[in-house]
Amino acid sequence: MGTDLRVGVIDSGCSPEQASALLGARRFWLEDGQLREGEMLPDQLGHGSVVLAGLQREAGPVPALLAQVFGAQASTSALQVAAALLWLVEAGVTLVNLSLGLQQDRPVLAQACAEALAAGVLLCASSPAQGGPVYPASYPGVIRVTGDARCAPGQWSWLGTRQADFGGYVGAGGRAGASLGCAALSGRIAALLREKPGMSRQQVHDWLRQHAAFTGPERRGAGHG
Repeated sequence: MGTDLRVGVIDSGCSPEQASALLGARRFWLEDGQLREGEMLPDQLGHGSVVLAGLQREAGPVPALLAQVFGAQASTSALQVAAALLWLVEAGVTLVNLSLGLQQDRPVLAQACAEALAAGVLLCASSPAQGGPVYPASYPGVIRVTGDARCAPGQWSWLGTRQADFGGYVGAGGRAGASLGCAALSGRIAALLREKPGMSRQQVHDWLRQHAAFTGPERRGAGHG
């Protein structure tokens, strides 16, 4: 990992305006069971455009690379995500935002995450507030993030639950709450690393916990009534 801050995003693409400011972009897809890669296509889902905007809102101007693993449908494979992650690591990113979660644990994805972490790359992945484990959020060393409706822009929560380490700002996130919460926290981490380059994963984790606006999970149904 180089000393220059670079952020990677693995998602469905981005808008043309966002694409023009990227350091690099690559699409990864499966064709007849084989992994292919090539030029990024327009964002058909709109998910990646919103995620990248949320990250940049918290991070400010930060060099970014985007790996496209979703097409017209919100489904992808561990092989695509793993290939995208390794491409970003080779490109020298400092941090990768994965606002996605796969239901199945696959060795190819576990290995790619392990290699990224060993290279000193920080990984932030979304995890739903309820339900079973998802990947890569459930792999050791990955920062697990969900959405937290209590958080305003610039705020996050320390949850420390079975589901997630942190909660992030979602705005009018709706069903994409975990994705947007993850993007917001990744952006905050990027801003932190710009101010304090060279922080380790544990130092980042500790700093986020110490400066969280809320501690403990959100109490559903409590409060305003």
